Amino acid sequence: MKTLTSLFRPAVLLAALPAVLAFSACSNNDDDNTTPTPDQGKVLISHAAASANIPVKALVNDTEVGQLTYGQTTSGYLNVNAGSPTLKINNSANQTAATQQVTIAKDQNYSVFAYAPTATTVGLVSFTDDLTAPASGQAKVRIVHLALNAPTPVKLSQVTVAGATDVPGASAAFGAASGFVSIPAASYNLLVTTGSASTPVVIVGDGTGNSSTTASKNYESGKIYTVVVRGITSNLDPALQPKAVVIQHN
Repeated sequence: MKTLTSLFRPAVLLAALPAVLAFSACSNNDDDNTTPTPDQGKVLISHAAASANIPVKALVNDTEVGQLTYGQTTSGYLNVNAGSPTLKINNSANQTAATQQVTIAKDQNYSVFAYAPTATTVGLVSFTDDLTAPASGQAKVRIVHLALNAPTPVKLSQVTVAGATDVPGASAAFGAASGFVSIPAASYNLLVTTGSASTPVVIVGDGTGNSSTTASKNYESGKIYTVVVRGITSNLDPALQPKAVVIQHN
């Protein structure tokens, strides 16, 4: 014998079914409304401005991303949304010393340097970093010339018993960078030189900026390096005169 409850149960279930389906659809839509991750590139920021030998703040679109002293680089690449963000260098009082809009492409890598275009100003310059791995047994190196009033262009050379031997393709004018070039992985005593006679400008040595003429650095297989020449030739402070330092990218 069928009761009223058993008679109405199918009808109730059928009536409730559209609501269940609607709730399920809404739940699925809610799951699909998550904010997509924006396209991003990576940026390394370095304080190479001898004209601003003070701690500075690096900002991307007015968001602080690091505090740097002269000669310091951010600890690794920063994720930056693709597009044309504005980079700034501010002092501790948040006064802007330099500002530059840069183009950031998806999955690309960049180095941005604060440098001294004159003895009393700060500028920003950016370079694309090709971090494609070198061939087996090779390292990659480039030179960035940011030393005010130093000879230009400059190039990388190796110290040998016969004199300085140039590294092919590693040459840059002031405010510019060479491309990355491959060298056999080994320890080298590199120089920054100029002219056809490869006249020494500064010693790269161990890459710390405090090298002696006999110092060398091991350029490891698979690694990628930038030699940055920074400083001001006419500065009375020896620490702010031109020096060569090495940044390792990977």
